Amino acid sequence: MVDSTGVKLYGEGEWKVRKHGYSKRRTWRKVHLGLDAKTGQVCAALMTHQDVADADVLPKLLDQIPADEPIDTIGGDGAYDTKQCHAAIAARDAQPSIPPREGAMPWSENTPGASWRNEAIDAIARSGRQEWKKRSGYHRRSLVENLMYRLKTLTGTRLWARCIGSQATEVAIRVGVLNRMTALARPQSTRIA
Repeated sequence: MVDSTGVKLYGEGEWKVRKHGYSKRRTWRKVHLGLDAKTGQVCAALMTHQDVADADVLPKLLDQIPADEPIDTIGGDGAYDTKQCHAAIAARDAQPSIPPREGAMPWSENTPGASWRNEAIDAIARSGRQEWKKRSGYHRRSLVENLMYRLKTLTGTRLWARCIGSQATEVAIRVGVLNRMTALARPQSTRIA
């Protein structure tokens, strides 16, 4: 599962915001995360500038996962519904779980990932988007949304480092802390009936 969230940069204290409002040049960074849904571990993380699109980062996130490690499904929101993302997913022999955008038109069959996407468009036209989400397992994407919540709740909503290299290191440390906490506290459940 992949997604991104915005993290504020250090600056503009609460008193200044209440007294004078936000400045016009507020900056923030995007943290892109890839989550292994089976283990709950963050397997890929990348920090980018606020203007970088999610779809542009997916191939870089997939490059962080070893090539010999199999990937079943890659789930994401509609921002990942691009030819570049579907090509990257097809290159890893994975199945996408990405909803086609509203009004999406079928791609030609020689486009990587087109057969899956075209089937999803047809299924949505037949039975509706909600039914497609149930059948495709799209709702498992909520696991990465929960990860974003934990990241901001446990490690803070802003980066304290001032230069970009240090900010990337700070994000990597935060991800390492989350992975360690998950490894220590994730319950091991077994279905008995």
